[in-house]
Amino acid sequence: MTNSSKNIEFEALLDYVKRSRGFDFAGYKRSSLMRRVNKRMQTINIEGYSNYLDYLEVHPEEFNFLFTTILINVTSFWRDRTAWDYVRDEIIPRILATKEPHETIRIWSAGCASGEEAYTISMMVAEAIGIEQFRERVKIYATDIDEEALNQARQAIYLQKDLNGLSPEQIEQFFEKIDTRYTFRKDLRRCVIFGRHDLLQDAPISKVDLLVCRNTLMYFNAEAQSRILARFHFALRDGGFLFLGKAEMLLTHANTFTPTDLKCRVFAKVPKLNLRDRLLIMAQTGNEEAVNHLSSHVRLRELAFDSGPCARIIIDTNGLLALANERARFLFSLTTRDVGRPLQDLEISYRPIELRSCMEQAYSEKRPVNIRDIEWQMASGDIIFIDVQVCPLLDANNQTLGISINFIDMTRYKNLQEDLEHSNQELEMAYEELQSTNEELETTNEELQSSNEELETTNEELQSTNEELETMNEELQSTNEELQTVNDELQRRGEELNQANAFLQSILTSLKGGVVVLNRDLQVQIWNYKSEDLWGLRHEEAIKQNFLNLDIGLPVDKLRQPIRICLSGEPNQSSKIIVNAINRRGKSIQCQVNCSPLMGSQGQIQGVILLMEELEEANS
Repeated sequence: MTNSSKNIEFEALLDYVKRSRGFDFAGYKRSSLMRRVNKRMQTINIEGYSNYLDYLEVHPEEFNFLFTTILINVTSFWRDRTAWDYVRDEIIPRILATKEPHETIRIWSAGCASGEEAYTISMMVAEAIGIEQFRERVKIYATDIDEEALNQARQAIYLQKDLNGLSPEQIEQFFEKIDTRYTFRKDLRRCVIFGRHDLLQDAPISKVDLLVCRNTLMYFNAEAQSRILARFHFALRDGGFLFLGKAEMLLTHANTFTPTDLKCRVFAKVPKLNLRDRLLIMAQTGNEEAVNHLSSHVRLRELAFDSGPCARIIIDTNGLLALANERARFLFSLTTRDVGRPLQDLEISYRPIELRSCMEQAYSEKRPVNIRDIEWQMASGDIIFIDVQVCPLLDANNQTLGISINFIDMTRYKNLQEDLEHSNQELEMAYEELQSTNEELETTNEELQSSNEELETTNEELQSTNEELETMNEELQSTNEELQTVNDELQRRGEELNQANAFLQSILTSLKGGVVVLNRDLQVQIWNYKSEDLWGLRHEEAIKQNFLNLDIGLPVDKLRQPIRICLSGEPNQSSKIIVNAINRRGKSIQCQVNCSPLMGSQGQIQGVILLMEELEEANS
């Protein structure tokens, strides 16, 4: 099956899960999601996503096992202790400092799994403000998409091994022991509210002081992460904090969150945004009014571009003319019909200068390319001087989206420059040297900034790849252990087979007479050493030959009837016959041939065993 067919079947499976149970995994990373589903399919020995969809239709209880495998509810108390200590020592005091003595503290634990994280927050805040203040002021909202995990979290019952991250004092203060189990205090448990919540579909909880979402975003693709982070930004109060897992970073969301401690993955909400950023965030959350405002904002920018005093055109990555403002259309006789045409088909691609080579340089070096003092004769006959600036358009990930080409009218400055050259040539030379040095510094600064962005992006990708490789390594290690077990078993069976073959060879060698084993087609299967010595035909020459066609000095035609009797299955199949023969030395001998049927494990006849012995010569 091709990858395309597999992808189609996989999307059909996800659509069925969404329609049947309301779980929408469209925003999850496909590679990780496929790996988890394949693992569950291997567990129940099913191949093919379509076959697994049929299995889900017949066995609805399989949904629970599938969701458990996909969501990977792995958590513990004080997981990544260093990061939690930072939140306890730095973030909680900063939140409390902004609150009035009786003002409510709201905390959201998104993707809480079985509840350890939410109860960790409870203990941390209770230790900071006291039990009484905690009961009166604190609300902790713990949400997850997995109902089974939420039911376990609501019970708040743990074994001794589950409390390894807690000190004896914390266990005594926050847990009640019942038999061999520990239950979180009921009076504090009432402050923790558990509920099912889909980060992509459901509205966010608002006015949150601290939002904890650890190692959850990593399962979503970039588009889904942007939507979730937009909702998180809306959920947090101004000055609120976002606490992520150690595998998650927000390098491309600096306009909404700023790092408080990057090592511990704690970020602060950026409270004041410009109009465009606010509209983008609201549009990502699905606000229709924001989408309309954003469209107006985009139209305003288009009008500003078109009315710019500098002639400017935009070329996309396919080499097509994407935009040309009014000044550019006037200078180079362009029309709106030229938009969308390949640049190479337009006169502007080679007049007033060859633009394509400059564009290639800008693409390869990812920096602006400047060409100065270009003389251009307009349609009216006037001569102007322009500077051409070819700038690559890069996104936040340093990927090239197109090329911006600016034609700057330098005629007035050119005339002034000529006047100054006549009056002060030396000063002009000094100015040119200074200008050249400044351009080199600007170029160097842009290159350094570009390199830094590339390194940061590469580091994030390597970190994500390392985690995927760790998961794959664990799976490969498990498979290797299974293969090792199978290999040991095969080696043991091989040794047993070698011993059996050696034992059989020893028996055949030790027999006094020649032994020949024939299958039902009378082809030779075994030709022992005594048979070679008796008839002079080597083992390699006899094997798989029809016995009745062998010319070995033995009248094999006389054995045809005894052999048939053995193969027929009649009573008393075994027979003995004495024939005159000539051995390998050319000597006439009398040979006694015993014919016996070769019996299989089920009692069926598989062939014939011939035992040939040379009789001593009788007295003349």
